[in-house]
Amino acid sequence: MDYADKEEFLKEFGEDYGYPNGPKSIDQIRATEFKRLENGTVYLDHAGATLYSELQMEAIFRDFTTNVYGNPHSQSDISLATCDIVRAAREQVLDYFNASMKDYKCIFTSGATAALKLVGEAFPWSHQSSYMYTMENHNSVLGIRDHVYPLAISRYALSQGAAAFAIDVEEAVDNDGLSEGLVTSTKISLHPIQRRKGASFPERDPAGDAYNLFAFPSECNFSGSRFNLDLVNIMKKNPERILEISPFSKGRWMVLIDAAKGCVTQPPDLSKYPVDFVVMSFYKIFGYPTGLGALIMRNDAAKLLKNTYFSGGTVAASIADIDFVKRRQGVEELFEDGSASFLSIASIRHGFNLINSLTVPAICRHIASLGMYVRKVLLSLRHENGADVCTIYATYTSEVSYHDTGSMVSFNLKRPDGSWFGYREVEKLASLSGIQLRTGCFCNPGACAKYLGLSHSDLLSNIEAGHVCWDDNDIIHGKPTGAIRVSFGYMSTFEDAKKFIDFIRNSFVSFPNKSANGNLSRGGSSHFSPEGIRMVMQFVILLYLASDLFRISGMERWLSVSKYVIKFITVYPIKSCAGFSVERWPLCSTGLLHDREWLLKSQTGEILTQKKVPEMCLISTYIDLNQEILVVKSPRCRDELPINLKPDSYNGGIDEIDLYGQRYEVLGYADEVNLWFSKAIGRPCSLLQCFSPKFRVCLNKRGDTVMCRDLESRLNFTNEAQFLLVSEESVSDLNSKLKADTRKGIDGVTVKVNPMRFRPNLVVSGGEPYAEDRWRNLKIGGCNRCQMINFTHKDGQVQKSKEPLATLASYRRLKGKILFGILLRYDITELDTDSYLEVGQEVHVNPE
Repeated sequence: MDYADKEEFLKEFGEDYGYPNGPKSIDQIRATEFKRLENGTVYLDHAGATLYSELQMEAIFRDFTTNVYGNPHSQSDISLATCDIVRAAREQVLDYFNASMKDYKCIFTSGATAALKLVGEAFPWSHQSSYMYTMENHNSVLGIRDHVYPLAISRYALSQGAAAFAIDVEEAVDNDGLSEGLVTSTKISLHPIQRRKGASFPERDPAGDAYNLFAFPSECNFSGSRFNLDLVNIMKKNPERILEISPFSKGRWMVLIDAAKGCVTQPPDLSKYPVDFVVMSFYKIFGYPTGLGALIMRNDAAKLLKNTYFSGGTVAASIADIDFVKRRQGVEELFEDGSASFLSIASIRHGFNLINSLTVPAICRHIASLGMYVRKVLLSLRHENGADVCTIYATYTSEVSYHDTGSMVSFNLKRPDGSWFGYREVEKLASLSGIQLRTGCFCNPGACAKYLGLSHSDLLSNIEAGHVCWDDNDIIHGKPTGAIRVSFGYMSTFEDAKKFIDFIRNSFVSFPNKSANGNLSRGGSSHFSPEGIRMVMQFVILLYLASDLFRISGMERWLSVSKYVIKFITVYPIKSCAGFSVERWPLCSTGLLHDREWLLKSQTGEILTQKKVPEMCLISTYIDLNQEILVVKSPRCRDELPINLKPDSYNGGIDEIDLYGQRYEVLGYADEVNLWFSKAIGRPCSLLQCFSPKFRVCLNKRGDTVMCRDLESRLNFTNEAQFLLVSEESVSDLNSKLKADTRKGIDGVTVKVNPMRFRPNLVVSGGEPYAEDRWRNLKIGGCNRCQMINFTHKDGQVQKSKEPLATLASYRRLKGKILFGILLRYDITELDTDSYLEVGQEVHVNPE
């Protein structure tokens, strides 16, 4: 089914979608409680954090502005009333999990991670203990296993002598879709046993008295797979049936469930499943407050935990100058160190009121209908050659009800030739389309490796190649290092899901190729050869310009099929700041003299750019070569700042920085210069100038220093090459598409792009749009446009727009890159001290 319209969707999911029996329909909820989404934002990262309701926040604000709350550790009337509010909040949390106050206690923490940390630190580990956890677990659960740093004192499993091991759980489903007996239909596979060498073991426990811990999520935050909670009863009553092949089945097994994700739609029913520990975070359920979670703990389990630290609120009495402390007896008081976050706790009742009005089962059905819709459509997508577009990561079978498939879809996308689209490419393009989603491994390395088929050697090789969490290394050795995840919340709509599906179709599904008018094929076939594509990725571009100024070694004959001339020359002295136009400018071994020769660095060592500090575009620059002065101005600074370029003017010392895999020696400036720039951008920073060393070094993938291969052609602080060239005809064509596409820019005005928006050094005129794509296609590459070009400044204020990148992405994207303009490198072998570029100079090109 194509689900071309909402009517078709409702035929299949209408009984579950949109709260048909609720107090409000989904459309009413969006119109009255989520007005901030009316700007077109599609939020699909509810597994990371769901959105708070505006009515919910209004209720909290009214509460806080009409009532007075005090520290619960005081004895005033207000504080005692606050204690009652906190007590009622505990009961509300227990009710959510159908837990009896006789059997369970609710301990407030700063989040699910803090709750897990508390269990790991206070658990009675011994050398006979075992910590067993499913492969599909969040890093915060794996942390209970322990990783010791030098000189660190650890209270976690391995350091206390316990064994730790991961397991895979697989369940069979019969033809009727009904589970057979759990024990007979569940397969447990053990991973290697881990023990810490040199761990200080406590005194040996009597046989059978060791305490073991089994941890698993109620719902995997990578795949959305839900675990069968019957595992709780099996592990509590008869672990030998599950662990019959394991030597670790002895002792008392306790069970921990990470419900941070699963409790949103199916909170574990603790009246049926006697889980010892359940952890959760409130922002996952109703968006606010953040920084507050809970540990729901059985009373008998609480007696086994030992909190060695004491603080205000956990002690009944203590004496300062001798070793004496008397602890409080209440479970909550024993484990809640310091004053509780009582205002956040007071606010959760407003979130629960909202959820209860819709009911958790109705929320589950609503979310599941959207998840199944997206899942079905993604699996149905095909490229023009019949190849599948999408690979979904999940363990569902066809017999499983869609109500049990979770609220998320994790997947990767393939090109027609079977190669993968990088997930960061998908995320960046989604952002341009107003769609917010999540990519990576979602802090779940076990599930990531399992579903992506990554071996230990693959993972170690990726780390060796420099891959870490949250970086852009999305494809290594032809394999994805993570996935794309969309997840839905109680306020998500069919329109959200449909816009996402349309985005995938329009951006990643290959249709019959239309390569005219500057189009670059998404499917991988284009007028760039494979060698040319590789050169694009490596940014190696050589071109003749103006007779012999730019020369490719060994090439002696050039054709002039069209007359191209230089229309504008622009120099950008300070990286990411405004440049200045000139009629004539000298060349040097780094390109245009003084181009990108300076940069700004934060106090933490971060190199600043417009992408992170948009205010940098407000700093104007100009260089007077005769007086050897760089002049900078800013609307935030009353006076302009002249900077002397003479060698004897530097007094800030020499330092080294690493940038784009290269190591630079840099010169610093006096405090008054740095203070001026700090005021101009609104944050502390320092100005650095590229210093010309006698040798040049680069950094390899490991971060080690090596000699650069190309010692003659040097770069200042440019991203990729010495020059960027764009043509007026290509910019004009882009503007015609922006106008025809009716996409709106800032304040509802259609965007019109000036060539200077791309920060080119050279603007040329002559020929057809995008003719530069075909200039020596084996030696020429496109410029990978970053989001810097989406910034404009008006009336001294910096504004961000989705354009022109969104339109460029629709027809100028190739192998994950948005291409516009070409990059050039100056050939130093023909260096002449009198070499200049001039406006009006003719450009000779060598076409393909």
